[in-house]
Order: sequence, then structure tokens, then C-alpha cells
Amino acid sequence: MHSRKNNRRDFIKKAAFASASIVATSGFAACAGKDQSTDGKESLGSVQKDETLKSKLIVPQNNGLKITGAFLDEISHDIPHQNWGEAEWDLDFQYMKAIGIDTVIMIRSGYKKFITYPSKYLLGKGCYMPSVDLLGLFLRLADKYGMKFYFGLYDSGHYWATGDMSHEIEDNKYVIDEVWKNYGEKHKSFQGWYISGEISRATKGAIGAFYAMGKQCKDLSGGLPTFISPWIDGKKAVAASGSTLSKEDAVSVQQHEKEWGEIFAGIHEVVDACAFQDGHIDYNELDAFFEVNKKLADKYEMECWTNAETLDRDMPIKFLPIKFDKLRLKLEAAKRAQYDKAITFEFSHFMSPQSAYSQAGNLYNRYKEYFNL
Repeated sequence: MHSRKNNRRDFIKKAAFASASIVATSGFAACAGKDQSTDGKESLGSVQKDETLKSKLIVPQNNGLKITGAFLDEISHDIPHQNWGEAEWDLDFQYMKAIGIDTVIMIRSGYKKFITYPSKYLLGKGCYMPSVDLLGLFLRLADKYGMKFYFGLYDSGHYWATGDMSHEIEDNKYVIDEVWKNYGEKHKSFQGWYISGEISRATKGAIGAFYAMGKQCKDLSGGLPTFISPWIDGKKAVAASGSTLSKEDAVSVQQHEKEWGEIFAGIHEVVDACAFQDGHIDYNELDAFFEVNKKLADKYEMECWTNAETLDRDMPIKFLPIKFDKLRLKLEAAKRAQYDKAITFEFSHFMSPQSAYSQAGNLYNRYKEYFNL
């Protein structure tokens, strides 16, 4: 028994020594820029990406609506935070500008107790002090790169717990006033407002909340535009925290038109544009829903935008960058429907070359190839 242990110990030592020798030799060869072939010969050169190669597309290029707006998801809810500082955000604004993005939208100025700027009002309500004034940072960068900035209102979280949107009016009375006085009047890039409450259908208090907040924004800022970005209650409108990818009780096109006709009738005087999220319906349903959205927007003299999601809702992992062809299908449908503008949720995580997800940079490159950028 004792000799067996010694033999086994000797064998393990020899194997470990041999493995270390191989790693060391391989590392030396790599450092020297040489490859070892099986016949013992050395070949010079190294593996590198040929930047001149382009994909040979077999579909018409530049056939979709270009993305010209992007949300800034600084208060992460169900997507990991990337912990960027000013240098990373500056670079991201450059990447956005390079593909024609001219509008950035802070998706929300706060969510529950986490906030983006040192709001005297929200700090007094028990919110946490942020380490950096992200609102000020985004406005400086928007000024620097000649972009329009839309301010996203505060989300208390009460709506998500109660289903009643009227809770959001009170806090935002103070937030809207505070932000316009401290930031809006001082930055030329401050060009609009995003009413950040997300709904999909006729929701308790939605018309009144959208109207009240939209009217205050416009009255205070001399009529700067406002917009909303609801989702369509389609087959993929399932909880992000669940494992299911679809549901049976999806809204029909007819019911969607009826409910949103009623909502638009109640808010169109103070809401200038609607950017429906495009990821909750199937790709073969895009034209039917997009046609209805455009018809309703035209009827109520609102702009019809699309929120072209660059996250993939078809996978059990929530959320990863979308497959390029899925994004292409959505942008082509938006162009067919003659939409006014395409924005995306959300460039920094799902499309930026410096995203934590390496697939995002590849999506950026495929997008550039398709649109000849």
C-alpha cells in the first residue's frame, strides 16, 4: 500500500513537471512570434483580424430605418450595471455619434431609492446620494457632441407594486421643477422630456398621469417635446424574472388599436411622440401592429417612433445582445410603416463596442455594414 502511494505520487510529480514544461515552451514560442508545427518546423507570423474583410450580404442594404436615438440606462433594474466613469461615457457618446445617433434619453432619473443626481427633494425622501452627478455628466457630453438630451422622469416603483400610475405624479411635480431650474435652463442640449412610466394597455391612472406630467413639462420649459415608450402586450410580454418566453393571452391587433386609441385621445395634447417597444411581438406580427401604431399617431397628430430593442427576448438568459437579423427585420418593418424615428434600448449594453458583452461590438459592426456606415 505504501509503495503504491509513492509510485502514484512520483507519477503525479512527473506529469505536473511535463505539463509545466509544455506550457513554458508554448509560452516562449508565442512570445517569440513563432508557431510550432507537428513536423517540428517553425512558421513565422501571427493570427490577426483582417479589418478589410466585409460580410457578403444577400439582402438589400440600407433598407431599414436608421437608429438615431438611444436610451441611457444608468439606473439598472434587471440589467447589470457596467460601472462606467466619465471616460467610458465620453467614448460611448463618440461611438453613438459615429453611426448617426443624434438624441440621447436618460431612461429615468431615479428608481426607488437610487437616483442619478443630487436631488434635494428625493434625498429628503430617503433616496441614496449618488457618487457622481450623472445627469450633469450626460448633459455636458450631449453639449460636447451636439446631441439632443431628453430627461427621463423619476420612477418611485409604486406603480409596479400597485398597478396604479397616479402615484408617480406627486414626486415628479418636484423633480420636474427642480431639474428644469438647475439643469434645463443651463444646457443647450436639454431638448425634451421622457415620461418614463411604462405601460402596455389601459392602465389605472395612466391617462391622467401622462397628461399631468406631460403638461407640467411643457408648461415649464416653453413647450419642449415629450414622449412615452410603452410596450405592446404581445406573446413575449412576460416577466423578466421568469423562465417562460411567451404567453397565450397576447393582445390582438384590434384590441391594441381600441385601447391605445383611447389613451392617445386623452394625452395627445401634451405628449408629442410615442415609441412603442418592438420586442414583445413576433417578427411576423410587426407589420400589422406597426401599421396600427402609425395610423393612431397620425390621427392624433403625434410622431410615431419605434423603440428598436437591441436586447434579445427570445432567449432564456435575460438579457443578451440581439441577433443582427432580428434587429434588421424590426428596422425594415419600421421603414415600411413610415415611422418618424428609431431609438433603441439600449446602445451602451447591447450595441456598444465597449460593452461588457462582446457580442455588442459585433452587432455594432454588422449594423455599420448593413447601413454602409
